[in-house]
Amino acid sequence: MKLNKRSVAHYALSDSPADHMGFLRTWGGPGTPPTPSGTGRRCWFVLKGNLLFSFESREGRAPLSLVVLEGCTVELAEAPVPEEFAFAIRFDAPGVRPHLLAADGQAAQEAWVKALSRASFGYMRLVVRELESQLQDARRSLALHRCASQKVGAGRRKPQAPDRRSPGLENGHFLPRDCSPVGAVEGGGCRPVGRDLPEWELQGPTSLLLGRGQSPVSPETSCFSTLHDWYGQEIVQLRQGWQQRAQGSQAGCKRQGTP
Repeated sequence: MKLNKRSVAHYALSDSPADHMGFLRTWGGPGTPPTPSGTGRRCWFVLKGNLLFSFESREGRAPLSLVVLEGCTVELAEAPVPEEFAFAIRFDAPGVRPHLLAADGQAAQEAWVKALSRASFGYMRLVVRELESQLQDARRSLALHRCASQKVGAGRRKPQAPDRRSPGLENGHFLPRDCSPVGAVEGGGCRPVGRDLPEWELQGPTSLLLGRGQSPVSPETSCFSTLHDWYGQEIVQLRQGWQQRAQGSQAGCKRQGTP
């Protein structure tokens, strides 16, 4: 693999966020300066993506080494110095010496192993595939849930019988329970439902209108003045009958009072 040294150094010192950073002790590897045997070298390491940089110190301006974390595994290892929390970066390629590193404590060791194990593009590819699989399962489950909800909702709907419904409003007026609304009238009139009464048994102006083939709530008679005149005829007839009966009773009283 060929890398541009200047571009790599610029990326290592850029303001791009680091995935992990901290001090580690190293016992050598490709590009690492030699150290006395057994003591190791304490360096500042910065992880950006799948690139692991090492510096002389936290304020270092030039990286000492670079490790490309592809085709490798990260596992715990034994350090030359006792009581060191060591781990190693091992590559699958033959002849490549592993990188032996050690953290200051167990928590730091676990954090570094986790971060380095998840840095490669191979790991990211597996994560993307797993997320795509979970997304497909979630979409499939949502579709099944919606289908089941629609079936349950359709099963709960019960059709209402037309002869059991409550009286509704038609043109602002209540329809009789035994009459069909406008548009359902057959034969030019409103017929009683469930009754076989002839038209002459109906009383009032409604019977006259039904006899003429008209409905008191038809579109032609929906204005208030026409409805007032229709139902007012019955009131006028009742008033006239009452007056006639009153006059007849008064005449009878006068005849009884004369000697």
